[in-house]
Amino acid sequence: MRFGIDLGGTKIEVAALAPSGEIVLRERVPTPQGAYEATISAIRDLVTGAESKLGVRGSVGVAIPGTISPRTGLVKNANSTRLIGHPLDRDLSAALGRTVRTANDANCFALSEASDGAARDANVVFGIIAGTGVGGGVVVNKQIVAGAHFIGGEWGHNPLPGARADEIPGPQCFCGRMGCVEAWCAGPKFEQQFAEAAGRKLPAKDIATAAENGDEIARTVMDSWLDRLARSIASLVNILDPDAVVIGGGLSNIDALYRELPARVEHYAFTPEGPTRIVKNQHGDSSGVRGAAWLWREGDPEGIPR
Repeated sequence: MRFGIDLGGTKIEVAALAPSGEIVLRERVPTPQGAYEATISAIRDLVTGAESKLGVRGSVGVAIPGTISPRTGLVKNANSTRLIGHPLDRDLSAALGRTVRTANDANCFALSEASDGAARDANVVFGIIAGTGVGGGVVVNKQIVAGAHFIGGEWGHNPLPGARADEIPGPQCFCGRMGCVEAWCAGPKFEQQFAEAAGRKLPAKDIATAAENGDEIARTVMDSWLDRLARSIASLVNILDPDAVVIGGGLSNIDALYRELPARVEHYAFTPEGPTRIVKNQHGDSSGVRGAAWLWREGDPEGIPR
């Protein structure tokens, strides 16, 4: 049995994955807002409780909102700041009596969709999480490519490619730089661009609907947003040439992404001789916890409980 944990800022979820990929148990609890140690205890209790209900023990993988530094062994780049500076994988391994694997939540999303989701037949997959922020992950042959510094796939903090005169220096990003892809293309930024142009506010999905229904301001803002996304994805295509790009997060529910982005990306990419395959995720909100479970494969002995 594989157990996956999705550690979020407001909830912690566990899922038990059968060898077939079927989720046989799924539970969640609120994320403790106090000391770091309370989070360790909550994850331990979720796993041991799930094992007790199922009458079986298994491997544990954890999707985290950050990453563990290969240099220090401590959590970095986490928006759940109480995790930063702690050896999360080692502490969970000690609490659960087995080796625990962790990975960035965007990497887990990509792994889930590459393992048994929308890109299960693809060798090279780029997973995009587009919502409040813009994140990503790279999976090759069903394995996460984390990179030398464990920041592989963090395309949201690249400068917007092909920035035009009116896009320089660009909006401030939370990372401290100007004009990042995330600062242009994240959901709140898309909504802000519409509000500034139209003098009224709409959620991102409603902006897309208004554009399809003939709202000229919505269509103009939508065209600019899709163009920036296409330029950003084209830069990935030039480096990775992925078999599939899978989109998740709240913005993945905008149907125009799958109709319009492939041709736009082909226009900006370096002679791909055909549109890039861009697909909607299959597992939705389950992809994080499923990808965490898939961090362990058949025959990995280290994950067996002691």
